[in-house]
Amino acid sequence: MTYNDDDKIDGRVYGEQPEVKADGVGSRVLYMILIWLMLSLAQTVLTVATVIQLAIMLVSNHKPNERLAEFGTDLGVWMAKAARYQTGASDVKPWPWTELD
Repeated sequence: MTYNDDDKIDGRVYGEQPEVKADGVGSRVLYMILIWLMLSLAQTVLTVATVIQLAIMLVSNHKPNERLAEFGTDLGVWMAKAARYQTGASDVKPWPWTELD
């Protein structure tokens, strides 16, 4: 069975989750604030990576930098996992509390 990129990303976001004990409300609020700050930083990093990738594509005949593209995918998966924790869809905290995958 072959997997396309969407299947691989879905597996990273919605795949098997480690068993975790649910945080208490006070702890969850603190984690949510910290993850919110990390998401804000991640959005800035995504903006910078986007501008750099655009510049690379303009000078390299529309060919993206593969490492930067993969970084963007990893960042997007992390942001999705963080959003799932923030909205209560998951009790699994994103990296650095769990493996990045």
